[in-house]
Amino acid sequence: MTTPYTPLVATPLEPGVSIHRLDRLFSDVVKLDDPATVVMTDLRKVTAVTIDASASIDDADKRMKQRGVRLLLVVDEHDTIVGLITSTDMHGEKPMQYIQKHGGKHSDILVADIMTPQSKLDVLCMADVERVKVGDVVETLKQAGRQHALVVDRVDPDKPQVLRGILSASQIARQLDMEIQTNSIAKTFAEIEVLLMSA
Repeated sequence: MTTPYTPLVATPLEPGVSIHRLDRLFSDVVKLDDPATVVMTDLRKVTAVTIDASASIDDADKRMKQRGVRLLLVVDEHDTIVGLITSTDMHGEKPMQYIQKHGGKHSDILVADIMTPQSKLDVLCMADVERVKVGDVVETLKQAGRQHALVVDRVDPDKPQVLRGILSASQIARQLDMEIQTNSIAKTFAEIEVLLMSA
């Protein structure tokens, strides 16, 4: 037997109603001198948006639009990260390059075909992110020429890293209420680690 549900009674919207504002993290404009953690998507508080490597890039595009993100973590059946794919990957040159090399059509391209594999991903350490400012993160993304940075934590020294957060240039730009250009020559995060170390 199913439980009967009762519809709520709607009333007219009163004049002069304002919008409820979220907590400081998303309501106030963030400053460059604020702690970097205020601009990080903390995966202890927000569920990561994932996709399987065998999914089509059309499905990946739909998932991004549904969830309002520009990056999907690509995971295997054990929920282990095998790569990532961004909206730039899907709407940039990668699909055309893949078709020119392998043939086929756009709808045939899988996430695995154009994702950045785990072996080519650089990460930032949570311990470093916790001690720097938003401005240091902005500079890191600019110097790396990237839209996103993954942040890892190591809960147990004998166990693998755990993905703790994601830093997004577009999200940070919205929170700072300013534009962030990250299209400089790409470098690895290892090469620019000194930016965070010297902060």
